[in-house]
Order: sequence, then structure tokens, then C-alpha cells
Amino acid sequence: GQSLVEDVPECLCLVYPRMSTALFLHGLDSSTQGTKARWFRAHFPQVRMRDYVGDLSQRLVQLEEQVQGLEGLILVGSSFGGLMATCLAIRYPQRCKRLVLLAPALNFGEFQPPLEKITVPTLLIMGRHDTVCPPALVQPQAEATFSQLELRIEDDDHMLHSTFPVLDWPNLLI
Repeated sequence: GQSLVEDVPECLCLVYPRMSTALFLHGLDSSTQGTKARWFRAHFPQVRMRDYVGDLSQRLVQLEEQVQGLEGLILVGSSFGGLMATCLAIRYPQRCKRLVLLAPALNFGEFQPPLEKITVPTLLIMGRHDTVCPPALVQPQAEATFSQLELRIEDDDHMLHSTFPVLDWPNLLI
């Protein structure tokens, strides 16, 4: 059977509904059927997700509907989902507990860092060999956006297939 520890996050969410809510935001050409979404369903079924469609503004409307009334958000965003998570955190920093940005598309043409850095604790993980969201373009945008930024550049590519499964998810999602 399952150990009690594995049951804790889901139980805590039921007993304390104001506690953290973790969401996974997929990339532009991905969905809830993508590799990372399937991995979360298998290992951390309490992580909420949905399919986003349309351009950035349309996807942000969908995300805002999804998080309406929720606080203590832990947003895990992959690529374009990382851009979405960043945009939501800029708009509602008080509602965000943490961001985990996986090769975020902060190099997307429409993105502009806020005038004042936001204080949401942010872990940003990029692949050294990422040609879609190259660290040289993403890192300056991230440093201009977040005051509590932990930046990790791994020996990986845009998909982060080597890095993603071995991250400290039990601690990142609480």
C-alpha cells in the first residue's frame, strides 16, 4: 500500500483549502497529454492542469478563470506556460506562493519585465542547449522581473527531459 507521507499533500488540501494550490501550465504546442503533464498525473495527481488554447492574451484569460478565488498558487510553467505563469504573477503577486519556470518563453516578443521587480520566489531552470528559449535571452528578462530568483542552467535542452523528473518536486509543490 501507500505510505502515509504520500497521502499528506492531497489530505492537507482537503482539510486546509486555503493552502497552496499547484498548477502545471503546458507549453505553446503541448497540452495536458504532453510528457510533463502525464508525469505530474502519475506522480503528483493533486497538481491541477487544463488545456490552454489561443494566443497569449486568450490563454491568460483561461488561466485567470482557472485560478479565480484561489490563493497560495504554485505555478509550474513549461516554456510558453512559464511565460503565462510570469504574466499572472506580475498581475497578482500576492496570490502566488512560488513559481517554477521550466525553460520559460520570456524571450517572447510581447513580454516586457515589470517596472518594479516582483518578490514571488522563483526557481528558473533552463537547458544550456536550449535553442527555443536560449539562456542568453531569457536570463536578462528573468533578472529584470524577479527579485527572489534562483537560476539553474542544466546540461539539457528546451524539453529538460533529463532535468525535469529529478527536480525536488515534493518540496517544490508545497
